[in-house]
Amino acid sequence: MSDTLMLDAIGRRVELNGEHGTVRFSGIVPPVAGLWLGVEWDNPERGKHDGSHEGTVYFKCRHPTGGSFIRPNKVNFGVDFLTAVKNRYVLEDGAEDHGKEQIITIGKKPVETIGFDSVIKQQSENKMQFPSGSSAVTGTFSTLKVLVLNQTGITWTEVLRCAPGWPVLEELYLGSNSIFISERPSDVLQRLKLLDLSSNPLIDENQLFLIAYLPRLEQLILSDTGISSIHFPDAEIGCKTSMFPSLQYLVVNDNRISQWSFINELDKLQSLRALSCLRNPLTEGSKEAQTTRQLIIAKIGQLKTLNKCEILPEERRGAELDYRKAFGNEWKKAGGHQDPEKNRPNEEFLAAHPRYQLLCHKYGAPEDGELKVQQPFMLKNQLLTLKIKYPNHLEQKVLEKQLPGSMTVQKVKALLSRLLKVPVSELLLSYESPKMPGREIELGNDLQSLQFYSVENGDCLLVRW
Repeated sequence: MSDTLMLDAIGRRVELNGEHGTVRFSGIVPPVAGLWLGVEWDNPERGKHDGSHEGTVYFKCRHPTGGSFIRPNKVNFGVDFLTAVKNRYVLEDGAEDHGKEQIITIGKKPVETIGFDSVIKQQSENKMQFPSGSSAVTGTFSTLKVLVLNQTGITWTEVLRCAPGWPVLEELYLGSNSIFISERPSDVLQRLKLLDLSSNPLIDENQLFLIAYLPRLEQLILSDTGISSIHFPDAEIGCKTSMFPSLQYLVVNDNRISQWSFINELDKLQSLRALSCLRNPLTEGSKEAQTTRQLIIAKIGQLKTLNKCEILPEERRGAELDYRKAFGNEWKKAGGHQDPEKNRPNEEFLAAHPRYQLLCHKYGAPEDGELKVQQPFMLKNQLLTLKIKYPNHLEQKVLEKQLPGSMTVQKVKALLSRLLKVPVSELLLSYESPKMPGREIELGNDLQSLQFYSVENGDCLLVRW
């Protein structure tokens, strides 16, 4: 390119030896003569500095080693638009791989494709140039509802600057942009229902407070942001926060969450119904995944779905009862008492177990006999002594069996099938507990365990066929 054309190079995308970058500067860099380009690389390890040379700042990079000065004739400025479209979407004739057919599945339907592998190989991220001035953009995209800006290099300031152009935007995806939320949206993004901030490692709880009053935000995706803590200072123990008033679905996978206080705080969200919290130290460190799931369910009272798995009423009841037993001794030591007038657990216990008092009110305070079981979550290794009755076949003798709490309904049916000489497919199981006289609970899911349904010592299995 000529020196004249280089004056328009700022903002252009360039490639050198397989590395891509954006031109941030074009001009002279004394004392060396000639024209130079200042390039900010997509891969910050490719550069050597932050855009400065001998004390002079020529351009700025997001990373201290993201910049380089390159001679214009060393870089590739790409091809024209039509050629790029042909290359990307494999429109040329004669390429030897283009005729190869592949079968892929979209939804449940098999789709025959030609040249699909070539398309995938040529896909790459887009680095976009966003407006830097305050030019009027209000209503530019007046009907736009979904906008994906992942890996575009956009900043939060640029998001807010462009947002007046998206007056009815409902879904905004900002993944992998090193976003730092620097200011609160004012009169913009007010119709936003979904915000994806995944893979932005600079996000922390203080930044989240700046977007906490978006009135219609229902889904917030914070996967792989490095977040480890959250606290809603406007809500005391057992109260609901005014922040994120419409938030129903929160995703915090692949983060650094290691304390149960994080889960406790989520119970303060007034609209939260679904949570995804996979691959965090809190959930990965436990040898018993079911235990962790039960604890989360017990700590967040309004939750309906956890890690994309529905929480059935029986599971919630079992989780809350087990939680109530598990920490009953701690509750008593902290000042808890079965007599409501003497029940005054200390602040430390209430901070660690903010829903415990509510569960005592819901199910009754734990009795001393229940608290003898020191590890109620370890039912996997505990044998349950159960009676087995046959309501439709009274001639059958009542049995008493010891079964592991971890035994699945399917395996119980297999055992009973051998004893009764009845096909597994014809057996229907339920149980009743002395603690719930007159109520019968169906064991409807063959893959769940007796523990899942809160079956306890002394309960009675009811078998029908």
